[in-house]
Amino acid sequence: MARRRVNTTKYEIIQTATTLFLEKGYSATAPKLICDTLDISTGNLTYYFPTKEHLLAVLVEMLCRFQEQTMQSMVEDEGKTSLLAVCLELSTMSAMCEDSEIAKDLFVSAYSSPITLEIIRKNDTLRSMQIYKEFCPDWTEHQYIEAEILVSGIEYATLMTTDYSVPIELRITGALDNIMKIFNVPEEVRQQKIRKVLSIDYRALGRTILDQFRQFVNDTNEHTFETLLGNANN
Repeated sequence: MARRRVNTTKYEIIQTATTLFLEKGYSATAPKLICDTLDISTGNLTYYFPTKEHLLAVLVEMLCRFQEQTMQSMVEDEGKTSLLAVCLELSTMSAMCEDSEIAKDLFVSAYSSPITLEIIRKNDTLRSMQIYKEFCPDWTEHQYIEAEILVSGIEYATLMTTDYSVPIELRITGALDNIMKIFNVPEEVRQQKIRKVLSIDYRALGRTILDQFRQFVNDTNEHTFETLLGNANN
């Protein structure tokens, strides 16, 4: 029997797992498939990542950063910490989930796993403290944390489409309006941001982001992975 590879790095594992997650689906990608693709033993995989959720955690950390930077570059005229960028991010995620069962499986899995949900909430709390501070000047960090618990629930419900879901435009409108209400954003501002989001082709943008993210993972160097792994473990 041929010997399996023993010098596979965690960076190769992340890249291979991400490719499989995005091609076959997170739920359909068993750890054994990752090992067989890399020609490594299960022990080699679990040495770096005890469970598949730990691999998903790295992917979610990268995706959060990638989406944030991409959305912000789309609305640079709105300022460094843009409310519009956050609204557009949820809209594109919703479009991805409606257009692709694989994308839906990935996002729903991320919001269902305690490990990755904590990453999402932590990342979004830090952003919210910057974006909404003008509307919540007296809020403490704990209030933002509590708010993000509600927000993540709204986001999950928006992404988790079924055969009986209302049209995507209504889901996006309702979700964004309720999220901004949580952070005391005035109605006039809420409606302005929602109109602007709906005027953008967020479906095409969602497909583009998914394709660009695949390429981003393939091109990511070891130093970037180290940074992301460090953030995911903090």
